[in-house]
Amino acid sequence: MKPNERKTEKTRPQYVIVFLFSHKIDLTSIIYISNYLYNYLVMQTLDATFSALADPTRRAILMRLAKGDLTVMELAKPFRMSQPAISKHLKVLEEAGLVSTTIRAQERPRRLETAPLKTAIDWIEKYRQMWEKRYQVLDGLLLELQTIQTKGEKKNDNKQK
Repeated sequence: MKPNERKTEKTRPQYVIVFLFSHKIDLTSIIYISNYLYNYLVMQTLDATFSALADPTRRAILMRLAKGDLTVMELAKPFRMSQPAISKHLKVLEEAGLVSTTIRAQERPRRLETAPLKTAIDWIEKYRQMWEKRYQVLDGLLLELQTIQTKGEKKNDNKQK
């Protein structure tokens, strides 16, 4: 490293939180900033996961890896593409944290990592539950309107008789 160069390193959120506590910032601000950082990191993970899952070839690779560890050549067999093209797809999956590489003698088999998928499932489930509650409220309102309409029709029928 040259004398005028500084080693740049990504700032980790836990260091930011320690910094905030050591500089006497009020608790409300610390909670807000902590939540912001957490959501930012989760959203980055989700963006990478969904981006990687957007391609049908990468989804097919993940399906094959769900059955067990495979080398790049084994992964490339069913696809009509070159080994470098498969390697590019694997790189995207590795950057998203969906695939990891292990070392076994001279082989480098790839393994499915489920943590990013679990994060995505949890995020989707949170919104599914929210929409489920909203639909239940809407169902209640519709039932109430139908009841009111039915009562109104019965009154009209009684008046006509």
